[in-house]
Amino acid sequence: MTLVLLLLLFSMLLGLWRVIKGPTLLDRLLTIQLFGSSGVAILLVLSKLLALPALLDVALLIAILAAAAPAALVQRLGKSRADTRSLGKTP
Repeated sequence: MTLVLLLLLFSMLLGLWRVIKGPTLLDRLLTIQLFGSSGVAILLVLSKLLALPALLDVALLIAILAAAAPAALVQRLGKSRADTRSLGKTP
């Protein structure tokens, strides 16, 4: 179980590197998904390892938030791009 936790943490560190060095917005968006799914996996492993069933509820809540965060980000970016285009058209 410890090896699984270490591998998950390592994948999150690689994702953090991608956030910093990622050339495109898509890289950053995929990293947000990676953080959410890895965070849920870490909580599930810890729940089993520490015999704390309450962590399952926390993992479920984080999974819901992790699914909603990228959708909200994409919607916000779409609005900001539309605003930028409309500003460019005005004299």
